[in-house]
Amino acid sequence: MDRLRATSDSGRLLPVVPKDSLTNALNAIVFSTELSEDELLSHLDTVLTVIQEKQRGAAEQVAVSGVLPTLAQALRRRGPLTLLTTKLVSELARERVIKERCGETGVSSALMSVLVCMDQELLIHAGHAIARLSYDCRFQQEQLLRLGVVPQLVRILRRFKDDKALEEVCLLALCNIGDIGEGGEDGGISWERGLSLCPEESVFRGVNCHSCGFGSMVTVVRLTQWSPEQHTVSIEVLPRYSFGFWTVHNNQRTVRRSPLSHLGACPKFYNVIKYSVQNIPNSRSFKSRVFHIFL
Repeated sequence: MDRLRATSDSGRLLPVVPKDSLTNALNAIVFSTELSEDELLSHLDTVLTVIQEKQRGAAEQVAVSGVLPTLAQALRRRGPLTLLTTKLVSELARERVIKERCGETGVSSALMSVLVCMDQELLIHAGHAIARLSYDCRFQQEQLLRLGVVPQLVRILRRFKDDKALEEVCLLALCNIGDIGEGGEDGGISWERGLSLCPEESVFRGVNCHSCGFGSMVTVVRLTQWSPEQHTVSIEVLPRYSFGFWTVHNNQRTVRRSPLSHLGACPKFYNVIKYSVQNIPNSRSFKSRVFHIFL
């Protein structure tokens, strides 16, 4: 009997799949032409289980197996295999070795074809795949931009205004494509709708709280409609400080030792604070990106 892993992303117990089972599953997906849909679903689930368990060398094995073009075809066909295939691609998109091959194997363009569907669960998994592919990967950011991913994400945001989970995925994908992924590839940002000054504008505010106590980073995404088919998407990352930060900053002239010296355990946040102290009040924005799009 297979040993069971305690948890998974979906909350179910996952079997520990031997390496030869992964090889057999990949070969069956790539080379078998007479398998039933149930058999293919079983093999896809085997590969998904291995990737979720982060077994050593599994991502590299998938990358060289030749399965990625087959997965791209399954994404485009739309059928019983599409949802599980999209989940699998979403998990694979975390891996650097997979990101490097998704363009040449057609996976990136196939994900674009999924974004036009009306199935919200499918859209969430496709959105996660796009967010993970583009996170900290300039090649994928540029390719997805050329494929027209921003207009598709804006369409989804406008069409499914009441789906909070889908909204958050699309906003995360926009930030990662714009290389402003402050929350990481899987988010870590709490989003809310902000107040807009005109009916043609939608504002989303995302807060990524830091554990160091001084403040947080606020990501502001604005969708501005100039005409029925023309939009501007602007993304800006701003600092938001607590009262304690300003107290420290105002008192630093009378304290010889740097009040930020204890932040050595938080190097990224230390750099942010150091930069902001040196530039107050001349600079208020750390990062920004604007997309002009036609739907």
